[in-house]
Amino acid sequence: MITSRIARIALPAALLISLAGCEDPTKDKPKATVSSAAPAQAQAAAPSGAAEALPIDAATSTIGFVGSKVTGKHEGKFEKISGTITLAGGKAEGGKLSVEADTASVKSDAAKLDDHLKSKDFFDVATYPKATFTSTQIKAGGENGATHTITGELELHGVKKTISFPATITEGADAVSGNAEFVINRKDFGIEYPGKQDDLIRDDVLLKLSLKAPRKQG
Repeated sequence: MITSRIARIALPAALLISLAGCEDPTKDKPKATVSSAAPAQAQAAAPSGAAEALPIDAATSTIGFVGSKVTGKHEGKFEKISGTITLAGGKAEGGKLSVEADTASVKSDAAKLDDHLKSKDFFDVATYPKATFTSTQIKAGGENGATHTITGELELHGVKKTISFPATITEGADAVSGNAEFVINRKDFGIEYPGKQDDLIRDDVLLKLSLKAPRKQG
């Protein structure tokens, strides 16, 4: 009788502890604005000066994400990425960002999850081998103290949408770096796998960009 009573108390308590320990990683992070239409604003006029196209250094750059479910979260990234940061008159404002990720290079914090992420339930890498983003506008100022707001077309899982998100861009003498963390809804891009009935996957996913492009010297 005592053992049974303890079990009735312990099981709900354990469940509450489990749920409390799984905080949503997208909480308090800025949400990207998403639309199917073309950006309302055209690219701002570029400052005077020649355009400076800088290849992104894949070795020091990352395109990552954090997804979560009832019982926990997983972090992942794409190990094969490429792209270009183009400055206008030495500034990001009025410039351009283009990045590409090889979806088959997805790598998570759990080896057994990697094959599932490559399947039709998630990225479906056989059908959609690339994910791309090309900016249409970079303007100064952004949410939560960001230095810039970037707008452009994200193509993921065969779906192309216009998104805007805040970013912090540093135009250094040796390199240009950009960092951003923002939230998208995976279902906006046709990734709708719900997860297990007792362990549902959240719709919101945190994207984490850390990009670096060296500048030519001399």
